[in-house]
Amino acid sequence: MSTSTSGVRKSLAKVEIALRWDPSPAGTPAHDLDIIAAVYGAADPHGEPVHLVHFGSRSPDGTITLNRDSHTGQGFGFDEVMTVELDRMAPALGRVVVGVVIQDTGQRGARTKTFAAIGGTGVRIREGYADLAVSDFAGVPAATAATIAEFTRDGSGVWSLDAAVRGFDADPEEFARAMGAPRS
Repeated sequence: MSTSTSGVRKSLAKVEIALRWDPSPAGTPAHDLDIIAAVYGAADPHGEPVHLVHFGSRSPDGTITLNRDSHTGQGFGFDEVMTVELDRMAPALGRVVVGVVIQDTGQRGARTKTFAAIGGTGVRIREGYADLAVSDFAGVPAATAATIAEFTRDGSGVWSLDAAVRGFDADPEEFARAMGAPRS
């Protein structure tokens, strides 16, 4: 993932995560990708999420909202957009992991689509008009889900971003459980 940083250390405040992809070819099932965010407590940053935000939901405190949700990838520009207001999060919250999952169920529940089958993917993470990271899923072609950002708050309250695409082979429920686990 390409990132841009400056020498000045300032906390992230309000970030936007945007996702795009190309529609599926005519006559084939639609490509449906979803952004999901898992919020973890500062006391247990790799434990169970305090809450999950995905299509059809928002965080209970209103700090994470899904502004645009597409089931097909049709349209111009970015198809899904999530806003994360880190500066408004309670001090008891210390980590937010954002990921993308392919909503796809084949015969008998088998997962059949991977990122390799979906063209034109792209992820942009920005604060205001400044791009913090821009990427795609080319590095995880066999995955059915991927984390794309990890926001962590340090002891002084400063939020930082680790923007890396990490692939998973998991259905949406499995991914929601696994996405925040410690990395090995």
